[in-house]
Amino acid sequence: MKKLFVLATVVALSVSMLSGCSKDNNEPSKAANTPAETPKANNAAADKPEETAAAEPTKFSISMRTLNVPYVEQNPDINGDKYVLELEKMTNTDLDIRLIPHNEYQDKMIQMFATNDIPDVVQGSGGISGQELAGAVQSGVFMPLNDLLQEYGQNLQKFLPKAAWDRLTDAKTGNVYGIPEVLSNPSRRATWIRTDLLEKAGKPIPKTVEETLDVLRAFKEMGIEHPYMGRKNFKYADTFFGSYDVFGYLNQFKLFPDGKVKPSFFDEAAMKKAVGVYKTMFDEGLISKEFATIESADFKSIITSGKAGMWSMNANELPIWGTQLMTNVPGAKVALIPSPVGDDSKGGYAHYNPVTRSYFINVNAKDKAAGIIKFFDWMVGEQAQHFFSYGIEGEDYTDNGGTISYTPPTDEAGTNKQRYLNYWLWMVQDTTYNKRIAELSEPGKQMVDAFDNLLTKEGRRGIEFDPRLEALVKYPDLSPLSDQLPPLVLEHVLKMVYGKEPIDNYGKVLEEYLSKGGNEVIDEATARYNSKENAFE
Repeated sequence: MKKLFVLATVVALSVSMLSGCSKDNNEPSKAANTPAETPKANNAAADKPEETAAAEPTKFSISMRTLNVPYVEQNPDINGDKYVLELEKMTNTDLDIRLIPHNEYQDKMIQMFATNDIPDVVQGSGGISGQELAGAVQSGVFMPLNDLLQEYGQNLQKFLPKAAWDRLTDAKTGNVYGIPEVLSNPSRRATWIRTDLLEKAGKPIPKTVEETLDVLRAFKEMGIEHPYMGRKNFKYADTFFGSYDVFGYLNQFKLFPDGKVKPSFFDEAAMKKAVGVYKTMFDEGLISKEFATIESADFKSIITSGKAGMWSMNANELPIWGTQLMTNVPGAKVALIPSPVGDDSKGGYAHYNPVTRSYFINVNAKDKAAGIIKFFDWMVGEQAQHFFSYGIEGEDYTDNGGTISYTPPTDEAGTNKQRYLNYWLWMVQDTTYNKRIAELSEPGKQMVDAFDNLLTKEGRRGIEFDPRLEALVKYPDLSPLSDQLPPLVLEHVLKMVYGKEPIDNYGKVLEEYLSKGGNEVIDEATARYNSKENAFE
């Protein structure tokens, strides 16, 4: 039996969240946040704060996605938050943070560029050609950073891997346009299960799709409202697409036997099997009849209130979600388990690319650019490690001659605050996990072990094109939204699951895809792959 990572006594730890894949990723145990491996920033604000106190602070505005972080979304004034003020003090900056609602991110970003209401720094969600940037890099909205990084960002250059910088670099000019936040372990999502329910059902850890369905049926018989927790558009509910290697995402193209590079969902037989699993779950009540309307906030609320038996989520959320679950349901236990495997004896979720968030500087902010680069350069230094891990001295922790006394919070408010500080506000880091916090408890060490020894062995690696294929820009109905099937395919798949369209019609769906621009997508993907033009595997 594969190794089970049970975190039955989960405590709140800070870990980080965050498309794509790259063969250049670092080993997670080497690139995760550790004090010994992170260079100390050369920013004067980090080394000699007393000498910069009299200097004029660098004042700049920055747009940031709320990312469903409760501390952020419930904060009446993020710019007046004590941690933001402390960050400004340590970096000699004056921030004007402009929040972008998580669920409206794409639309709000497009509106930002359409109205030319662009802040000094724009937070993106990946490389230079992300949909959210609406072609802004190519249009000259942001400034190249090569010279500035050479002079003021040397620690950034040392800390961040080449694979991440490549995503922010224009291959034709060699210009770097953004500062990346990185993910060293591309296998980020995991399959979770309530082990207390599994024990009551008398079932072993399932390995295959059929064994998983058997467990879900047992959960239903026990009265569990959501044996498998579904979510709108199969987002974080794509477990069985992984079992059959038919993700339809931007980073999941495959080379087919006919020599053409196509989206993975062109494996018709495998896709029918995956859709068939969801149809079975829907028909038998193993997934909510309303799963197609469940949004992210409700998804989390249902899970942490104890109404779900199995689900998918980023593995680094386990300590926080687990704590909230156990608070609401005494006796509940949760584990990360190997994802159910399909016909090829493999499973798992789509690998992420090495860049989770990125930061671009407005070309009109040239007079502030040096200070902005120094701000981000400070983020990878020792002082930043300390602040974002533990918080404010005397309030969140004590320092007794170099010995840190810090107790990770276990209540919901405390864990929400820690996630905000360790993840959301810490803009440039390795987001795999925060080793300083993880090492404070045995469950945290188990989580690190799970990342290094379970998740590194599963997941689906595909071909990704960055910049995006021009044909996908031309035909938006064929273009996935990051981790969702293309709208045209998604619409049919949902109908099939709901019984409004036969699964055997899936071949006709592929024909429709081809007739509406899909041939252009495949031809461009194949040509770029063969020429090795910005094609990442």
